[in-house]
Amino acid sequence: MTATTFGANFSDGYALGIIGAVLPVLSTSMHLSGVWQGLLGSSALIGLFFGSVILGRVADAIGRQKLYLYNFVLIMLASAGQFWAHGPWSLFALRLLIGFGLGADYAVGPTLLAEFSPQRLRGLLLGSLTVLWTVGYVLANILGTYISLDDGSARLLLASGALPAALVLVLRIGTPESPSWLASRGRTDEADEIRRRYLGQEPEARSAQDQPAAAEATPRYTALFARGQRRNTWFGAIFYSAQVLPYFAIYTFMSTILASLHVSDANTQNTVLNLFLLLGGVVGLWPVQRMGRRPFTIGTFAVLTVCLGAMAVLNNASGLVLMVPFVVYTFVMSAASNITQVYPPELFPTALRGAGVGFLNGASRVASAVGTFVLPISLDQLGAGWSMAWLAGVLLLGTLVSIAWAPETKNLVTTEGWHH
Repeated sequence: MTATTFGANFSDGYALGIIGAVLPVLSTSMHLSGVWQGLLGSSALIGLFFGSVILGRVADAIGRQKLYLYNFVLIMLASAGQFWAHGPWSLFALRLLIGFGLGADYAVGPTLLAEFSPQRLRGLLLGSLTVLWTVGYVLANILGTYISLDDGSARLLLASGALPAALVLVLRIGTPESPSWLASRGRTDEADEIRRRYLGQEPEARSAQDQPAAAEATPRYTALFARGQRRNTWFGAIFYSAQVLPYFAIYTFMSTILASLHVSDANTQNTVLNLFLLLGGVVGLWPVQRMGRRPFTIGTFAVLTVCLGAMAVLNNASGLVLMVPFVVYTFVMSAASNITQVYPPELFPTALRGAGVGFLNGASRVASAVGTFVLPISLDQLGAGWSMAWLAGVLLLGTLVSIAWAPETKNLVTTEGWHH
């Protein structure tokens, strides 16, 4: 289960990273305006929003397994289709479809993994999803940096995302349904059979009153904002959005930012930043697992705010000076991103988990798309200093909301209905 969810996150990172790598070439060959560059840069994120929000609720209604398998049929076909996209409209439509399929996985993948993971390993396994996302993202950036691209090879590089998607699709054949979801629907015999077959667990005897009641057939999104749940929902949406908005905006337009900051040898510096992106994700697994979710989230937000604030203040300094807070930001942001796969499934009960995770991912993708669309305009109109300043303000909002609302969920049980 972990491996097949890893594959999805790798595919997602690759798909989102590769558009930034080929946009400079496509901008010339397709004669793209600044608006079209922003739209193509954010296209998959827009699809992710709709996929997460719509299909997250579907996962709570019909189960996790079907979406977990069939969404990769769509991702594989739409990824391959990018090779034949010769204009911005067709490429935009295909990337919307890729994002829609990935949105389903953002809602279902962490949800399903959380419902199979033992409590002591849940933080490590869920946090590792972001590391694999980063591997895919960094690989896409490095390929885009060091492969000499023209229009044809750029579209081939986009289409290469179909390869990992096809592998994930094959590996997911036979994936079992979540026993926690089955138990929440009163289908205890099926849940027990999955635990017996895949986890080696023998069911304990139950009396009639032990049988869980079937949950509402189609959970409503309004339940996410019911009394007792709304604070977790709002915290999750704001914390997730505040963290990923600067991330996607900055790394989609990395080369433009480096040029604006007058950093010499931009290709080498880009590679250095990508390596710190990867290193931060790996190193960040330890504190996610060992520290509480709350102190990790607050601490990383504070450091990230200071880093972008420093870049805003020092925007006229030498490139070497500016690279110091940029490298620290990159390392800590990558580590902090691990929590975005851990917190969302822990903020909701089983009956709402798919809808809740889908909603948080959808909200965060709106923020990501807005940031990715606005940043190139901001860099052009306001310059790098003020652009870094308003991005630091977004991170400051995340810090304050986390201090006020972040719950501690490290010891939460997500395997409801299990007999440990």
